Amino acid sequence: MISMIMKMSGITVLYIILTLVVWNFTNKVVLNRLQKIMIGVVFGISSIISTHFGVAYDGMIINVRDIGPLAAGLFFSPTAGVVAGLIGGIERYIAGTYFGVGSYTRIACSVSTCLAGFVAMIMKIKMFDRKKPSPFYALFMGAVMEVFHMYVVFITHRNDMRMAFLVVSTCAVPMIIFTAIGMCIASILLQVLSGEWVNPFQRIEEEKEPLSRKFQKWLFLIMSIVILGSFIFSYILQTQTANQYCKSLLIRNFTTLESNYELHETNLNADSNIEYGIITNERIILKGKNIGATLSEAEYKKIIKNLGSVGEGTFFGVNSLIYARNIDESNILAVTMSKSEVYWYRDAQAYEFALADILLFTVIYVLIAYLVNQIVVNNIQLINTSLSKITNGNLNEVVTVRSSSEFASLSDDINQTVVALKGYIKAAEKRIEQELIFARTIQTSSLPQVFNFPDRDEFELFASMNPAKEVGGDFYDFFFADRNKIAFVIADVSGKGIPAALFMMRSKTAIRSFAEAGGTPEEILIKTNEALCEGNDAEMFVTVWIGILDLTTGYMQCANAGHEYPAIMHENGKYELIKDKHSVALAAMPGVKPKPYQLKLEPHDRIFVYTDGVPEAINEKEEQYGTERMLEVLNTTANISMEETLNKVSASVNSFKGGAEQFDDITMLGFEFIKLLEK
Repeated sequence: MISMIMKMSGITVLYIILTLVVWNFTNKVVLNRLQKIMIGVVFGISSIISTHFGVAYDGMIINVRDIGPLAAGLFFSPTAGVVAGLIGGIERYIAGTYFGVGSYTRIACSVSTCLAGFVAMIMKIKMFDRKKPSPFYALFMGAVMEVFHMYVVFITHRNDMRMAFLVVSTCAVPMIIFTAIGMCIASILLQVLSGEWVNPFQRIEEEKEPLSRKFQKWLFLIMSIVILGSFIFSYILQTQTANQYCKSLLIRNFTTLESNYELHETNLNADSNIEYGIITNERIILKGKNIGATLSEAEYKKIIKNLGSVGEGTFFGVNSLIYARNIDESNILAVTMSKSEVYWYRDAQAYEFALADILLFTVIYVLIAYLVNQIVVNNIQLINTSLSKITNGNLNEVVTVRSSSEFASLSDDINQTVVALKGYIKAAEKRIEQELIFARTIQTSSLPQVFNFPDRDEFELFASMNPAKEVGGDFYDFFFADRNKIAFVIADVSGKGIPAALFMMRSKTAIRSFAEAGGTPEEILIKTNEALCEGNDAEMFVTVWIGILDLTTGYMQCANAGHEYPAIMHENGKYELIKDKHSVALAAMPGVKPKPYQLKLEPHDRIFVYTDGVPEAINEKEEQYGTERMLEVLNTTANISMEETLNKVSASVNSFKGGAEQFDDITMLGFEFIKLLEK
């Protein structure tokens, strides 16, 4: 026994090593047809070697030949499994038929080996979706193929059930165990090496356990209980049948022997499977197989105790069923049948029925699991895929799973829900669109729209704002700080949309309020920063450039809180950037103190201020418009009005970005100082 276990373990380990070596050379490549065939040839040769180097055990030769086609088909390729099975199976038949190697079981062995390759192919494609099986399924497949192997031995030897039973009872357990364990260990090692190993004994939360796995677990448990119960019931029934048959046979033979004895016949004959003995009071055998021998006292007492009925006991050391009765005053006739003879047919049928039940269980289990996957699980996955697309925003997705009335109803309900949702969204979008239009109207109306001052001819100005969304965070403003001073403001709030628009309104109101109260640009921005920092939980900020021009002198007091550099053009000159000193943006932090500076404007000088939406405009090549391109366009506008100047810059930006989306608000303000105000 120990020698057999060691040798079978060694052969199984060699199969596992072969599997790992082949996997090491093939796991990172997509196998072509030739490579698949070559893998099949390698495992087919391993099956041949297993045939000729089997392990001797109780007068039989056992092996794990079926691991070859199973490993090739389940771990590598369906094609490889078929090739390995055909090579191993055909060679086994030839060796048994023409060379006398295991000729008794050649049909069973060759059929099971060939079939192992085809079963591996079907399971790989249909059940495992061309993936490697789990260790449980690998164990299961190895065991089932050897069960089939043993069952075919019974099927092919119906006329010699004693020998078939001897072969199966000797070979079944070790071959099933080692084939199953070999496949299981190979699967575990492949999962570990490929990083797919998951502890099967780790508890899985109920909501994370797949439906298919839960169903298969319960199906396996219930079918195992049913088949075990069926086997136990059948075994008990067969035992009772064997006992009843033995009892009737013993009584019939006793009656015949008794009659012949009374006729004083010298030769007493019983059936071939029956032994008898005429026992004297001194326990000596007068007639029978053991004539002249003395029965042990314990065995004799047991026979005396059960006189007249069939009972259990030993007859010359053999466990038997015994029927005995006095045939005269001094002699007893005992008729016996050994228990091995009584129960061999029961045991043979028990083996056969157990093997058949396991195969039936496997077929039913695989078919039900496959059908559940195809009819239920796969359709649920299709619905989940569509639902995932819907929840990710694709409301044009339509669920089309209609394989049954339940799935059709579920699909219709989901589709109707999506249609209703699209209606609600459309209505909400329309409502929001109307509200945004209203908000844009309010925002636009909050900005100065009258650029002509009929009673003032000292200057010309124009401004525009083009938000990236319906409402934006940019704004401009101009107003008279007093009769002789005009203020210009351009600003850019962080972010876009409604939040930026709300912060823009707050910023614009604060700046204008502090400017009209009097003070320098520096003081206005300091006060505005303090006001905006209060309650700024959203942590928004605004960049601001402000200039206040004294129309009587041409001097402009300016301050810049993190905004773009203004551009200035002196008469008969070109636009250039005034690279003033920036402070940080307003509301970014308390205590901001912008640096003031002064500009001297002569008649016909121009100022152009803008937000970062102009130089940072992006085209389809992700290139920025830039300030240099902006200055080039401005330098072509010396002889046109400020309105035309802004329109030309805007057209240049739009032409540059082409089909690219506008990502930021674009706001511009242009001012030309025409003459001094007469005092």
